[in-house]
Amino acid sequence: MSDARSSILASLRASRDAHPVETVASDFTVLREKRWAPAERLERVKRMMEAVHTEFVDATEQDWPAVVQAVLKDAGAKTLLYAPATEAGARIESAWAEGGPELVRYDRPVDEFKEEMFTGVDAGITQTLGAIADTGSLVLWPSADEPRLLSLVPHIHIALLKADALYDTFWQVVTENRWAQGMPTNALLISGPSKTADIEQTLAYGVHGPKRLIVVVVR
Repeated sequence: MSDARSSILASLRASRDAHPVETVASDFTVLREKRWAPAERLERVKRMMEAVHTEFVDATEQDWPAVVQAVLKDAGAKTLLYAPATEAGARIESAWAEGGPELVRYDRPVDEFKEEMFTGVDAGITQTLGAIADTGSLVLWPSADEPRLLSLVPHIHIALLKADALYDTFWQVVTENRWAQGMPTNALLISGPSKTADIEQTLAYGVHGPKRLIVVVVR
């Protein structure tokens, strides 16, 4: 290390030690008080997400697999990629009716069926942690059982949203789910289908991900 560099670093350290940074307690009052009535949260989420081309359909705990089948049939989808180790995956396997799109299990390392995933899968289905009224976003917490490629690769992303899993703000998601004690490896916030624009500001959907995002609200 050169003498000049050593001198500069020593000077910086001395200045830091002579002027310690004062820590200020974070004030989350604004976020804590940002609230919507329970009946307003879902309508706000829908309004904001529909503005960026997200689609919504209603279902119940009993009939959502049939609703998903009907949606995919209308969309012309031939295949559905799903995670068999999840609660939703188990429901799909037990309730999927004959004549629906072919089910494709995501139960192998991606390298073993990469070509099939990128060329032979029309739709993917995932669970969600909930939705945020403040930003109009879904919250996904990918895992080894339900990897994020399920929501990023297929042309159609079906997202299951429980109607009672609604949050006011992202701060509420982080605090109520105690992310400080166990941060997710990668959390996804999704507000709509993939979109991009060229230098002429021509908007295109599906260039870097799903062309359609369909939220199935399970009541």
